[in-house]
Amino acid sequence: MKRLRSFFAGILAALAVAGLVAPAAAQEPPRGDQGEARRDAQAGTQLSLREIERRILPQMRDSEYLGPAYDSTARAYRLKFIKDGRVTYVDVDARTGKVIGRSR
Repeated sequence: MKRLRSFFAGILAALAVAGLVAPAAAQEPPRGDQGEARRDAQAGTQLSLREIERRILPQMRDSEYLGPAYDSTARAYRLKFIKDGRVTYVDVDARTGKVIGRSR
């Protein structure tokens, strides 16, 4: 059994070196909202998530940042925060970085 595992590990290593086996992420472009957000930021048509966070997080310094979500239809990020057990969502236009909504 040990020899069989070693045999297959050797074959996989050889295929990887030859470029015939590659991780799935390297073969296909990112899909979905996050992939679209990344492509738009790289194309310069909207701000990156890091830039939006750099602008918004200081405004919410008394809250804990829980993370982002991206809506490709609205081209907006929704940043989620919590303070004293209450969740607040800050919606940000990805093209301009301006806050377009706030909800609890």
